[in-house]
Amino acid sequence: MGSSLVIRAVGLSKKYIIGHQAERYVALRDVLARNVRNLWRRTSDMARGRAIVAGDSTEEFWALKDVSFDVNQGEVLGIIGRNGAGKSTLLKILSRITEPSEGRVSIKGRVASLLEVGTGFHPELTGRENIYLNGAILGMTRSEIKRKFDEIVDFSGVEKFLDTPVKRYSTGMHVRLAFAVAAHLEPEILVVDEVLAVGDAEFQKKCLGKMSEVAHEGRTVLFVSHNMNSVERLCKRVLWLEAGNLSGSYPNVREGIVAYLRGSDQHNGDATAWRQINDFERNDYFIPQELRVFSRDPRAPSGGPFSNQFDIVVDIMGEVLLVDPALNIGIGVYSEEGTLLFQSLTTDSAEVNWIKLGLGPIQLQVIIPQRLLNEGNYRIELLASLHYREWLLAPGVGAPMVSFSIQGGLSESPYWDDKRPGILAPVLRWHSQSVGELVRPVSL
Repeated sequence: MGSSLVIRAVGLSKKYIIGHQAERYVALRDVLARNVRNLWRRTSDMARGRAIVAGDSTEEFWALKDVSFDVNQGEVLGIIGRNGAGKSTLLKILSRITEPSEGRVSIKGRVASLLEVGTGFHPELTGRENIYLNGAILGMTRSEIKRKFDEIVDFSGVEKFLDTPVKRYSTGMHVRLAFAVAAHLEPEILVVDEVLAVGDAEFQKKCLGKMSEVAHEGRTVLFVSHNMNSVERLCKRVLWLEAGNLSGSYPNVREGIVAYLRGSDQHNGDATAWRQINDFERNDYFIPQELRVFSRDPRAPSGGPFSNQFDIVVDIMGEVLLVDPALNIGIGVYSEEGTLLFQSLTTDSAEVNWIKLGLGPIQLQVIIPQRLLNEGNYRIELLASLHYREWLLAPGVGAPMVSFSIQGGLSESPYWDDKRPGILAPVLRWHSQSVGELVRPVSL
């Protein structure tokens, strides 16, 4: 590799063998016969050194297929793509956690990875002991760890619990300590997956700042996230993965984000509706089942585009599994480039007006008023949280999302037949009276 090249991936592919169960309810004789067949197949696989896979039948699944790219020293590379696109598999190969089935990767320098909560931590050891353990795993000497110890503890904010076994840490505490260790022990390459999303907003801001600092010191950062704002703010180049394949490498980050968002819409067919088909990642409180956006214009096509002359309705259906007064549901509205325009939650208004979310199926609707948005493409993301406690469906972390377009209906003015400048295009009312007759600010 060249002097500035720290990662070179050539034709990386990763194959898994997955099993399928043929029937759910069968007779006893069928169960016995199937078990004999599976035992014979597993014994044969073990004798030949192949992976042992449960199920009546198996198939090949390529999590990555022929992915090639280079990364230079000091580069901050974003890796984007839908859930299941192969992002985490790629990072595990780069972190030497798993081997590629085909291709090769060359890495120059020490790699620190934060791929899952508590990676490299022993649950029975204290936070203090795990700092030294994790540092040793990363190849640091005890003196190096000791020199950085106070900075790590200060950044993580877990000083009070430093001598408590990490098995008693919350998910957020795990992540804070794990990131603090990975970022402060001076690796040449820092690899960070979406795990930071479980932290609060203040900690995420600290992490992004630290990754920027690491990059400015000449070290390399690989960053996977569904939060396009964070990707655009931090990264200088993005790779877009789709179904295990490299769809593109974009030196212009915004261009890559727009291409990815448009590609996701085309993949999803009718982008104005989302319905749960497979088992959604569960939590104990709320499961989304359907998210739709449509216009109050009876003539508007179901998939848009919509005229801004009419209100836009966001329709949410789901099920409340456990009632909690802090449970709230909402939406985030994004521009085509991934800029957050605003969020709205069921707890926005005075408490007397809050919606009481009872146990069982629910349907919620919220109105985006007419003549607020400009012409363009927009995305709506479903949010859910326990207010000030934890996110259930966090912004930018693979939550259900729909898209829609606005065309026309911006104003009745003859001067505005097309898109107006800016992201928003509200029609505001202007007043004119004699000087002194309109409302004036109180003099200080």
